[in-house]
Amino acid sequence: MIYRLTCLTPVLVGDGGRLSAIDYMVWKDQVNVLDQGRIFKLLSKGPRLEGYLSQLKRATKLDFASWGGFAQNFAHRRIPFEHPAYSAYWNRAIGESLNIPTFAAGASGPYVPGSAIKGALRTGLLFSGLKESVLHDLTTRLRSDRPSRRPAEPAEEHLIGTGGSSRTRFFSVADSKPVDYSRFKIYLLRIGVLVGRGHDQYSLGWKQSPRGATDGRKPEDSTPIFAEMAPPGSAFEGTWQDRAFFDAPEIRRALGWREPISRANVFESANDYAAALLALHKIYAARTGLQLFSRTLEEIEARLAEARSSGACLLSLGWGAGLIGKSAWLDTANEDYRQILKSIAVYNSALASGLPFPKTRHVVFVNDQPSSLPGWARLEVLPE
Repeated sequence: MIYRLTCLTPVLVGDGGRLSAIDYMVWKDQVNVLDQGRIFKLLSKGPRLEGYLSQLKRATKLDFASWGGFAQNFAHRRIPFEHPAYSAYWNRAIGESLNIPTFAAGASGPYVPGSAIKGALRTGLLFSGLKESVLHDLTTRLRSDRPSRRPAEPAEEHLIGTGGSSRTRFFSVADSKPVDYSRFKIYLLRIGVLVGRGHDQYSLGWKQSPRGATDGRKPEDSTPIFAEMAPPGSAFEGTWQDRAFFDAPEIRRALGWREPISRANVFESANDYAAALLALHKIYAARTGLQLFSRTLEEIEARLAEARSSGACLLSLGWGAGLIGKSAWLDTANEDYRQILKSIAVYNSALASGLPFPKTRHVVFVNDQPSSLPGWARLEVLPE
């Protein structure tokens, strides 16, 4: 069977790769990825190689006045900005903002790894089985004299299994077929921040690096993030296999599976998770007053209803989804959940602020307006 993953919002499923600012040059509202091998070969024939290597070593950006011809003649890939205004934002950007996360790709082109899809489905399965009693038991183990380094593993093993006994063995998802690079764009993202304005009153800010936030009405003063993403409507297809062998009663008993499992169960869990996640994002959108952002969430909710009726599911996957986009527990006000997070130093200051947790979201800008969350896609398995 074949699965089809269709992007509902801009999606980036990366492999950890990034374009540093010396790997590309911005010219004509697009990122021109330089073919450094050809450039080195050309410069080695003359006296300019030493100057080029010297700039690569110490510069944060290549000097366009000196090397701009390379962007025109020695680019092996050109990725357009989603909106022309982003060139000006890029020119003012410094530091990490210049490093552009890129889509996962192999020798034949970009693709969606099957592990990304299967991981999102596994999160939905875990969400459907995770109860407050399990979370309370996990908190108790963390308070013991010798807390485990992986305290959640027993709970996960009990609910869906791990390794050879995992319930996700019922299905397999192959990497998608490679697609053409021409569909991808460089999107602008900014990090929206909740700012407290009194008792249960909040306003929107935009994060600045390394700290602080700008006024919500001036996103252009915040720190931009640029990423190579597949636009809405992009589709990726690959091989899906249901392994009915694992649903035989004797096999389920041997693996410790208490209930039958089917693709419908898996997709239903994924949709339940998507519904709960969207509800949280809608609360955040209402607090920040982002109207276009709210409309996008409503559109995704409508797509969720359609997916339920047609046997498909919605997934939040890839880069930019944040903590709650990867967490199987979504009640962030739960005291046991907060106790667990307090054991992780990076979350201490956010929890101590008294603001709703988490107080930030990656927001994708479309036409230079805060429009959507990254990473939402529709998954369907096509009939044979």
